[in-house]
Amino acid sequence: MAIQPTDRDPDADARAAHEPGTSGPVVACGTYVNGVRQPGHRSPAEAIAEVRASGEGFVWIGLFAPDEEHVRDLADAFALHELAVEDVLHAHQRPKLERYEHNLFMVFKTLRYVEHESPTTANEIVESGEIMVFLGHDYVITVRYGRHSALGDLRTDLEARPEWLATGPAVVLHGIADRVVDGYLEVVEAFQNDLDLVEAAVFAPRDAIGVDQVYLVKRELMELRRAVMPLAGPLLGLSDGTSGPLVPDGVRSYFRNVDDHLTTVTERVTGFDELLTTLVNATLAKVSLRQNNDMRKISAWAAVIAVPTMVAGVYGMNFDHIPGLRWKYGYPLVFATTLAVCLVLYRLFKHNRWL
Repeated sequence: MAIQPTDRDPDADARAAHEPGTSGPVVACGTYVNGVRQPGHRSPAEAIAEVRASGEGFVWIGLFAPDEEHVRDLADAFALHELAVEDVLHAHQRPKLERYEHNLFMVFKTLRYVEHESPTTANEIVESGEIMVFLGHDYVITVRYGRHSALGDLRTDLEARPEWLATGPAVVLHGIADRVVDGYLEVVEAFQNDLDLVEAAVFAPRDAIGVDQVYLVKRELMELRRAVMPLAGPLLGLSDGTSGPLVPDGVRSYFRNVDDHLTTVTERVTGFDELLTTLVNATLAKVSLRQNNDMRKISAWAAVIAVPTMVAGVYGMNFDHIPGLRWKYGYPLVFATTLAVCLVLYRLFKHNRWL
């Protein structure tokens, strides 16, 4: 599914009611000291200025489908790299991790399973979105695209664990990664049920499923692959320390756990792809078999029809000396003989299962 920057955040109105200081695409802006959210409402620029003046805590800013003006303002306030800013403005990025001088920039693809009646007739099975994260030593900025990528629940969960949130903004990045990969697991479980239905339909004795229907499911699987497969490298970088000092050792081990879950998803997606390839080949083989059966039936009936056609052709010639031409019982005998030969051919083809 194409991600529309104009999608309305389903949590935006509720979040704005709790945070009257936010506006436009800025869904949330909170300052955290020792893992505890500080009271009051501040703009992103005011929040980061306060944190840097005190030298304590960090800022967590959440945006939903921001316009260029808001992104540029944040880029100026937080010294964000221009290449990462361009990625945010254009969206539709593949999962990746970019390391810059003062921050990390990471892109996640979010997935949501779309309920449907049948996987072979649904126009969409997997819907995708994006979460982009800027991570600095005293801030984390999340930029979201897609109606199902809300982080309100994650923010609430982390605020309920101040001792963990006190570790720093890398905890937020871990929470997002964990939430996204858990979403993959849910989609994979639901996708497994669809594959079971498709497999049963392909190998059913009398089914009407076609290759195009199997390809429809395979196309949706590609949407899943594009989200899952490229994320392995960035998660490995966060767990092995190559991402730099912004991810402390205490958080790094938790990224290894997320990487393990992603490996499970990757293995299942690879298995799905192999199964769908097998189902496509099986469907093509069944189509070929049906065509061969149809050709055998056509050939058998053509052979049966060829007998009376040949007899009619012979007796339709203008010759005087044709056997039985002037005999009283010639016509009934020829007709009976022709019918008998046709019946013998029919029984023979029927016995050999050509008809």
